[in-house]
Amino acid sequence: MMGPADFASGPARGEPGPTSPDGPTVTGLSDALDVPMGWDQIFRVVRRAAEAVLGRERYGLSLALADLPPGLGAYWQVAGNFIVMNQGMVDLMRRRGSPREFNAFVFVVLTHEYLHTLGFLDEASARRWTARVARASFGPAHLATRMAEGDLWSMYPEFATITPGDGRRIRPVRDFDRAATDRYIR
Repeated sequence: MMGPADFASGPARGEPGPTSPDGPTVTGLSDALDVPMGWDQIFRVVRRAAEAVLGRERYGLSLALADLPPGLGAYWQVAGNFIVMNQGMVDLMRRRGSPREFNAFVFVVLTHEYLHTLGFLDEASARRWTARVARASFGPAHLATRMAEGDLWSMYPEFATITPGDGRRIRPVRDFDRAATDRYIR
């Protein structure tokens, strides 16, 4: 589960990051989020980045959107297959108009929840590793890294204005995690 406090700090003091201070160590991703992308395309970047940094991956996940409270960015139910993102936050970020900003936001939220699916159940650990994955993939100056190492709710105070929802109506996203199904579902 990701809420406002989940991005309040970066990696814990004394924990080395996976990158040099000069830039990314995962090759080929530094500009991957700069163009308009669909959910599956962003998730492929998430999976590639996490696998490069952690050496782990998981297939067979689904994504859904739901009207959630403004303090909840997304959640994943332990042992489940659905990552559920806050529709209000997604809509707000999409209206901002920058594909890079929207993609960076989705990357950070999906990476955090994806790490939960890989076994990083502790929120603080998932936050630290989300920041490490972003830094290793894009370098320290990239917007995704700044989002992952910062506090999304401080960066975007307008999240507090999102109409609160109760999460009862979940809307699955089509064509998500196609890498798991593209050989047999077309």
